Amino acid sequence: MAVNTSVENPLPVGEVSRLIGGWIDRLGAVWVEGQITQLSRRPGAGVVFLTLRDPSYDISVGVTCYRQVFDAVAGVVSEGARVVVHAKPEWYAPRGQLSLRAAEIRPVGVGELLARLEQLKKSLAAEGLFAPERKKPLPFLPQLVGLVCGRASAAERDVLENARHRWPAVRFEVRNVAVQGVHAVPQVVQAVKELDALEDVDVIIVARGGGSVEDLLPFSDEQLVRAVAGCRTPVVSAIGHEPDHPLLDYVADLRASTPTDAAKKVVPDVGEELQRVRALRDRARRCVLALVEREERGLAHALARPSIEDPHRMIDERAGQVDSLVDRARRTLGHLLDRAESELTHTRARVVALSPAATLQRGYAVLQKADGHVVRAPDEVSADETLRARVAEGEFTVRVDI
Repeated sequence: MAVNTSVENPLPVGEVSRLIGGWIDRLGAVWVEGQITQLSRRPGAGVVFLTLRDPSYDISVGVTCYRQVFDAVAGVVSEGARVVVHAKPEWYAPRGQLSLRAAEIRPVGVGELLARLEQLKKSLAAEGLFAPERKKPLPFLPQLVGLVCGRASAAERDVLENARHRWPAVRFEVRNVAVQGVHAVPQVVQAVKELDALEDVDVIIVARGGGSVEDLLPFSDEQLVRAVAGCRTPVVSAIGHEPDHPLLDYVADLRASTPTDAAKKVVPDVGEELQRVRALRDRARRCVLALVEREERGLAHALARPSIEDPHRMIDERAGQVDSLVDRARRTLGHLLDRAESELTHTRARVVALSPAATLQRGYAVLQKADGHVVRAPDEVSADETLRARVAEGEFTVRVDI
């Protein structure tokens, strides 16, 4: 409940501590899950002290219990183990310190851990964090590779050596972190965010060697999964060995079975690429040569055609045909003209023979009246009528005498 205070009426420290203790007492006993980070069992002491930590949020709280409570699980519980504690919160007023008084401690078994991971996996998958369309493609040749791994670990050595063996010019930005234990999650998350913020980093590899299910738990943490899902840089998961599948594998843009496999998938092999370039160059050369040879054959075939080999041949052949047709036309026209001339001569002869002038030339005369009418019978004229006589060489007048 709220307390009324002011500058003029403040509460003493002891009163504040007493009030906090009262509020905490009302909470009652609770079940708490965490990871044991510190364990103190002094010989002969009746109380055991330990620290329970939440690795996802980097928060710890002290826990005390009677020796007989801890002895019940002492054979299966040690530092680093995940446990569920039934405890009552207590407030130590003189120091202002919160702790838990444990009445029961239960270790979290592997089966239970796997069941919780499966439930978390389904929840995150329902949000779409594992969807294939969210996956970002890896660059063909990364210039700077971010690497998150344990300090002086075999995973770091495998990635660096294999990558530089494949492409000696590749550069790395390494972040050494704890890869198991209570500090692993916050350190890995911070390293991933730092590398993602660097503009020059083209891809990030999160690598760790193999281990038990408990050792790999940090890489199934929800906070880490969400941090990787929010990265703009492609992330490669290289955790454990082939059978190991932490949740990081599902949210990462690419899963590598081992750290060595990650180096092979992220960095291309310079020898293989040179061989591929040579193969493509040879293939291109063969294609070009085949095209040129095909065009040369087509050109040779075209040049071998009579019309191309002797282009004037057709003209000469056509010229001879034209001359022959011209001669034929001339002969035909000459025959037609000769025949027309012969017919004209015959016609002219007939016309001349039948013309009045020819008749007059033979001594005949044509008598015409004054009106030009030709006299054809004696009864057409009368006595003393003057007629005009037309002969071959001219004409003269005559008088009719009956």
